[in-house]
Amino acid sequence: MPRATASFLAFVAWFFAACATVAAATPAAPRHADAASDPAHRYAQRADVMAFIDELVAEQGFERRDLVRWFAAARYQPKIVAAMDRPLAVPPKWYEYAPSFLSAERVDGGVEFYQRNAAALARAEETYGVPAEIIAAIVGVETFYGRNTGSYRVMDALVTLAFDYPRRSAFFRGELKEFLRLAHEQRMSPLDAKGSFAGAMGLPQFMPGSYRRFAVDFDGDGHADLWTNPTDVIGSVANFLARHDWATGQPVLLPATIDDDARDATLQKLDGGITERRTLAAWEEDGVTVDVLPSQLPDDTVALLALEDAPVDGAPRATYWIACGNFFVITRYNRSRLYAAAVWHLAEAIRKGLPR
Repeated sequence: MPRATASFLAFVAWFFAACATVAAATPAAPRHADAASDPAHRYAQRADVMAFIDELVAEQGFERRDLVRWFAAARYQPKIVAAMDRPLAVPPKWYEYAPSFLSAERVDGGVEFYQRNAAALARAEETYGVPAEIIAAIVGVETFYGRNTGSYRVMDALVTLAFDYPRRSAFFRGELKEFLRLAHEQRMSPLDAKGSFAGAMGLPQFMPGSYRRFAVDFDGDGHADLWTNPTDVIGSVANFLARHDWATGQPVLLPATIDDDARDATLQKLDGGITERRTLAAWEEDGVTVDVLPSQLPDDTVALLALEDAPVDGAPRATYWIACGNFFVITRYNRSRLYAAAVWHLAEAIRKGLPR
């Protein structure tokens, strides 16, 4: 969901990554059977939409006739509202969440994506300081290297959420403005773009505001294309992470061990699988040690991360990690500890899978 596509999203990462397929497969509730044709959803005839059009004309210089035509063509999507409202009864555990992102098929796809785009990845790493495998892994987690970029018209998704989803209407009206400005800058019809049910777009699933702030024309053809140009995608993902303070040469996760006599007190500090950030020295005083400490680790605050393994005989198990600053940079893309951990683990698997 940069800011990302995806950075606004406080949803659990597995829900967002699979949003296009989940939402597309969800049948509309019976009360919405003819909602798209209901007069309440004829957007160009609504007073709130006309007021929004007035703002765009006054503030952004759009032609009113174009806006009226686009909003008249926009279609309410009840499945999107249903997907946004669907509750998550129990957040997934790491052992439930990770397998699809770390499957052999996704790792192999990442190795292939890396090899096919090796020059662009190397240049992005040199330019922005972000490891090539991290860039490839984000594209892999977000859209399976472009396989699943979303099937909703972005205009439909954003208009639905801007005007028929009151909980987040202010946010999505802002993103709708950004999208219309983006369409103008890209010289495309806003009715043509496809994306996720939340309006995230392209291989990296940038929201419109993130697209306008962080997308780069990395191949120099005068056009930042995140739908079909992997070179621009690679540069844009790297730029996003760099702009959110990626620390070049620094780790993401470090395996950690908790002393037996400190385990109970330490685990009480976990909230949703991760703790508040403290200095590494403070963790060491509390019985948490890093298994392999890099020679140069910045004097920065770090967190303790738990990644749950499948229980054995009903007994819970987990591995423990020190989450460094770059881990939290990845969470600016998606604010889930599981998402950031999946990106790192997939990146490591891609790196190890490359020919030597």
